[in-house]
Amino acid sequence: MIGKSIVLAEDGKVPFPPSVEDFFLPSIVPWGGHSVWFTKFTALIWLGAAATIIFFLVTYRKPQLVPTKKQWIAESIYGFVRNSIAVDMIGHRGVAFAPYLATLFCFIFINNLWQIIPFVQISPMSHIAFPALLAIISYVMFIWVGIRHHGFGKFFKHSLMPPAPWFMQPLLIPIELFSTFIARPVSLALRLFANLFAGHIILLVFTMGGFVLLNSESFFLKPISVLSWAVSIAITFLEALVIVLQAYIFTVLTASYVQGALADEH
Repeated sequence: MIGKSIVLAEDGKVPFPPSVEDFFLPSIVPWGGHSVWFTKFTALIWLGAAATIIFFLVTYRKPQLVPTKKQWIAESIYGFVRNSIAVDMIGHRGVAFAPYLATLFCFIFINNLWQIIPFVQISPMSHIAFPALLAIISYVMFIWVGIRHHGFGKFFKHSLMPPAPWFMQPLLIPIELFSTFIARPVSLALRLFANLFAGHIILLVFTMGGFVLLNSESFFLKPISVLSWAVSIAITFLEALVIVLQAYIFTVLTASYVQGALADEH
């Protein structure tokens, strides 16, 4: 979106401030409008997934005892997620969940990375549909894991009835129901979406603000455009930290939910 706005700004037509309609990306196929599903976001998701799959397939095509740089990177990523997230959060049973958690971490990270890539500069995770789908997958998984481990009745009993006097249960059960089965997936999706969406908006405002200032009639405002672009560059480096942190947080929270579902005491 920023790239498109820069072109318009250079033509003297600055779409500022951006409207909500700017986030309804048009279809990238010539015969579609907003109703066609194949948009820029869809293409970025496919490219991100393909890059992740190809990287690991190529890396482990001919594994070596003394790893190459690519093999070392792949093993380091998987080892980090397995040891620092899966095992640390879930325990020895976390090894079984390491492949999913590593895939989740890599998928979110790669698609977050679009946020700071020039001429793209928007992450699919800034569209609520994608974080919501990932949150639903994690939500279904931790419920399924809990039911398989404890049984249907025992899992929901432990999840909804904390150790407390019986007369407190009518108050605690609705709270536990909301926090465990409603707030968890909603907060999981909104946290990722809000951080990436806000980051994109801030980058857009400072980048476009530079063009607005540069094209202003006041001679004194024109030099401030350089400051606006300098801030956008600084925010880009900050976003590089955010994209890693948000992938990590989403993965850690998923692991913590699985750990809670497997725990014998809630």
